Amino acid sequence: MKYSNKGSSNSVWLPLLWLLIVPVINVFYNILNHPGVHVYSLETSLDLKIPFVASFIIPYLLWYPFITAVLIALAFKDRQIYFQTLIAQCSGLIISYVFFALFQTGIQRPDVHSEPDFIYKVVNFVYSNDQQYNCFPSIHVLTSYLMLRGTRIFGQKIWLMITAMSILIIVSTVLVKQHVLADIGGGILVAELCYRLSGTVISFVQKKQQRSRK
Repeated sequence: MKYSNKGSSNSVWLPLLWLLIVPVINVFYNILNHPGVHVYSLETSLDLKIPFVASFIIPYLLWYPFITAVLIALAFKDRQIYFQTLIAQCSGLIISYVFFALFQTGIQRPDVHSEPDFIYKVVNFVYSNDQQYNCFPSIHVLTSYLMLRGTRIFGQKIWLMITAMSILIIVSTVLVKQHVLADIGGGILVAELCYRLSGTVISFVQKKQQRSRK
């Protein structure tokens, strides 16, 4: 795996193939997304005061295309930051799955089956396809925070838009009752740790490559 500071449209397609690692890793999500022997709750009294806002299911679902689009944009903008962010995401996912396996947490979600509005049907669709487990740390938060960290290389306006979207997604996780506040803290902590470590690893590899050329 070679790193260069700038990506070009002619050479960026091969590095983009590394994105396929993400769905391979995500196979473990469904394997772990069912109740184990012990399911813990990290819900606090503060979480109970947070309202359920069904409309925030929209940014919650926009997370899927958002993460993919930002990673592709990073690949074209700066290859090194792209790999740093992608490696951080993959390692963060692995750490999250270890947590899911060894310290499984769950959340109580509102019953929206009888609500007639379309937005509640969307929420119900999400609830039906994603069980109330695999909560700590939040993968939505982890990956959204990584996009915020990695895109500082873009202009201020673009970075602010990405930051706003990342924050909106992070907030949505508690407003649609998919996560509690502790899950947000855990997601940010794991993301920051993985981003810094991946940067250190890439710098080490680059220095080693430079020494080998001499």
